Amino acid sequence: MKPKKRRVKVGNVHAIPLPNNKYAFGKVYKDGCIGIYKQIGNSIDDVPKDEEFNFIVGVYQDILKSGKWPLVAFKEFPSEDAAWPPKMCVIDTISNTYSIYFKGEFYPATHEECKNLELAAAWDEEHIIDRILGSNRWNNG
Repeated sequence: MKPKKRRVKVGNVHAIPLPNNKYAFGKVYKDGCIGIYKQIGNSIDDVPKDEEFNFIVGVYQDILKSGKWPLVAFKEFPSEDAAWPPKMCVIDTISNTYSIYFKGEFYPATHEECKNLELAAAWDEEHIIDRILGSNRWNNG
């Protein structure tokens, strides 16, 4: 049976099935991002209680809409501002310039300002799972 398509809603928490029969969990942020919780669960019901994240990245919305990652909870953000993902870095490899992307806006930046930021990019399902598991499938060959 094909999973039912869902509307993506900020604050939704999705279970992410892992190949080791465990579950990671991700909370939907504004701006097409997802926060991946530090906690890994043994079942779909092990929804994290603490708001502690390993990383927050852009995610292709079709993954969340597809139902492959079941919706397991809704956790409201404490404020409208808290629903935005942190600053992210954009690198233009042609002009070798840096920008910071934050709350839908781009700001000129230096390499130093971008050094510890996530790259602004949409991640696909397999890449998010690889990162959760700490592997780089695309570098093993």
